[in-house]
Amino acid sequence: MPKKYDTPLLDELEKGPFPSFVTEMKKAAAKTDMAADALGQLERCFRDKKTHWKHGGIVGVRGYGGGVIGRYSDIPEDFPNVAHFHTVRINSTSAFFYTSKFLKEMCDIWDKHGSGLTNLHGSTGDLVLLGTKTDQLEQIFAEFSSRGWDLGGSGSAMRTPSCCVGPARCEWANIDTLDINYSITQEFQDEMHRPAFPYKFKFKTVGCAVDCNASIARADCSIIGTWKGNIAIDQAEVANYEKKGMNISEEIVGMCPSKCMSYDGKQLKIDDANCVRCMHCIAKMTKALKPTGEKGATILIGSKAPFVIGATLSWVIVPFIKMEPPYDEFKDLIRKMWEWWDEHGKNRERIGELIIRRGMREFLEYIGVEPVPQQVKEPRRDPFYFWTEADLQK
Repeated sequence: MPKKYDTPLLDELEKGPFPSFVTEMKKAAAKTDMAADALGQLERCFRDKKTHWKHGGIVGVRGYGGGVIGRYSDIPEDFPNVAHFHTVRINSTSAFFYTSKFLKEMCDIWDKHGSGLTNLHGSTGDLVLLGTKTDQLEQIFAEFSSRGWDLGGSGSAMRTPSCCVGPARCEWANIDTLDINYSITQEFQDEMHRPAFPYKFKFKTVGCAVDCNASIARADCSIIGTWKGNIAIDQAEVANYEKKGMNISEEIVGMCPSKCMSYDGKQLKIDDANCVRCMHCIAKMTKALKPTGEKGATILIGSKAPFVIGATLSWVIVPFIKMEPPYDEFKDLIRKMWEWWDEHGKNRERIGELIIRRGMREFLEYIGVEPVPQQVKEPRRDPFYFWTEADLQK
């Protein structure tokens, strides 16, 4: 039987109204020595008010530089079963569609070779397997790869791309997020498995500006579905929303960020030329409003959590691009971005931080994208005037 640890501090985390990870760790700790020691060490971390996990070390599988995150205990004499506690990332499916058959196989593999603890899903998007020993890594990889699964990205590499559910279950999707996600994964295998970047690079694809995958806050490259046409209005359905209690003037017109809507109590009007396609009105009045015309995506660059500088949201680079298979225009653009980043990026500097350091003008010139108003994050600060010698001679 696994050793049982007293966990008075962790027990406090089970007392709130929401499900607790501590409860799940205790279930695993009753079955495996590794999960038991992980629970005991976590309690020690809380008690000592510092982490006892060491992150790092070169571990992996033959031919891959990424996919496994080395992690060790700094007090292995007290918790010998987590002296090694490596994290394995499995490349997730687009929009996280799994069969029950695979989930059972995954659990069986992990009970056999690891702690039994999992995380579905990590913030990157991978299926995360928490805690195994170095000598088990090749066997784990063999088990998954024989069933058609691959490791995800880690380290200074392209991280595992992720996407929203898209057209599989959402009528708002303007692009095929699942196919785009799969195509990016297949195209950039080397960049994902063999880290060669200054730091990490994340793709996240969403079908519309509702952004269910939080791409604008979490992705170095956000691919957000949009459209070029007007918003079609069914005035009868608008009236039905009002009859059911919606205050259209306050909840729809008043919340429009570009103030392009008006409502006189009978008709809803939209100045489509000034619409920024934020999806607020469509998401609130699904039956009354829908996008029309050409569909495509807006490409944004640069969001990240705090590290070298504070947290940033991504900003527009390409306002509209047709995202149709095989996505060659998009992939070529990404390769140009990576070339510039590889040339000028410092160690552990995200591409957005490099743009801030060296300037948007240099970035746009290198990748061959013309400056447009949509790229300006703050008025009167980044006009991106590109003066050439020919301009000055005039």
